[in-house]
Formats: sequence, C-alpha cells, structure tokens
Amino acid sequence: MTIDEYAVWAASIAKVDEHPSNERLSYLGLGLAGESGEVADHIKKLLRDNWLDQAGLVDELGDVIYYWACLCAATGQKPSELLDASAKKIKRRLGEAASR
Repeated sequence: MTIDEYAVWAASIAKVDEHPSNERLSYLGLGLAGESGEVADHIKKLLRDNWLDQAGLVDELGDVIYYWACLCAATGQKPSELLDASAKKIKRRLGEAASR
C-alpha cells in the first residue's frame, strides 16, 4: 500500500470528505496531537527508565500517521506530494545552514 492509498483508506474510515467541518478538522488535529503525545511519553520513559517499549512506540507512530493521513485528505493534499515538498524544504534549509 502506498502512502496515498493509505490516506484514501484512512479518510474513508474517519469519514473525511472534501469539505470537512471545523469540528472534524479539530477532532483530527487533536487526535494527531494526542498520539504525538503518546510517542513523546514513550521517549520520556526511555529517558527515565533507560528502556524503550519499541513495540508500543511503533504502535503509536502508526496512530500518528493515521491522523496525519486523515488531515492530508481533509485538506486536499496528496501525502506523497507533501512529503516531497517537505524533503525539498529540509534540503534547502540544510544547504542554507552549510553555507553559514
């Protein structure tokens, strides 16, 4: 499954359409923030306990991607194009940092 196929599937599960309500967008954004917090909690426990629940972290990363993909669909973005634009922006920033 490609990332674009996944986003279409995730949007169908989350009932995201072409014109999502503010409530639906808020729900998805809060879901993304909540799942990102779960990822951060795994990292916090790694620092505290010097042990990483890798399976738990990977599970939460999957949940982050689900909400991210739904938000891509809700805003009419193809995830693959968004990732490509992000990579270009990061490469540009790295180039700017190297020239300093």
